[in-house]
This record gives sequence, structure tokens and C-alpha cells, in this order.
Amino acid sequence: MACASVVSPIEIFAADEVGRRRHWSDEDKIRIVEESLRGYRQGSATARRYGISRSLLSIWRREYRSGTLGAPEVGGGFVPLVMEGPPPASARPPLREAADVRIDITLTNGRRMTIPASLTPSHLAALLAVLDPR
Repeated sequence: MACASVVSPIEIFAADEVGRRRHWSDEDKIRIVEESLRGYRQGSATARRYGISRSLLSIWRREYRSGTLGAPEVGGGFVPLVMEGPPPASARPPLREAADVRIDITLTNGRRMTIPASLTPSHLAALLAVLDPR
């Protein structure tokens, strides 16, 4: 029996250990990104230390720089907004027809909104808190 094959031991993994995606919280992502930005050429070393790919770390870094890392996703859910009754007449700006005047606002996270000029500052503050929570 000179042709006998050699039997090698095999490892058996539980189903939940193989191919499982890890979920990183926004706080963890921010901590990892800030660690990777501390020194010269720290990206690759940080990615290896946490067992993530360099491309994933690059995506997180891009989101961190643009301010979208940790921000709620668009369409991720509804946020209740409570609007009080109409503002008093003295709070409205004395512009031409208030229905015709619109104001365009571009937020730091890239979102744009168009509001009527007659919108009170308290209502605008409530909208901004929802759209740009920083």
C-alpha cells in the first residue's frame, strides 16, 4: 500500500463565525478614523489593527471629513416636528408678498432647503435641528 493518501485534520467553524459582518457603531468609526489621522501613514496600520480593509477606512475617512459620519441617513425614518400656531403679525418680515419670497439655504452637510421668508425663526430652528443635528 505505497499509494496511501495522507489524511490531514480539518477545522470546523460554527456557522455564525464564518462570513459574519461586523457592525461598527458611529462612535467606534469616529474613534478609528481619528486614530488613523494622528500620524504619517497611519491608515494601513490602523486598518490592520482593527481587521478592516483600507478601502473601508478610506470611506469612513471621507465621510468624517464631509461631516456625514454619524449623521442619520436620509430616508432612515421620520422625525416628529411640531409646529405651533401661526406667528403673530409683528413677527412676519415686512417684505412684498410673503408667499412669493423664498430663501434658499445650503447646510454644511450638503443638504439644501427652500423656505418661505415668512417662516419664523423658531420654526426655522426646529427644521435645522432635524436636518443638521450638529
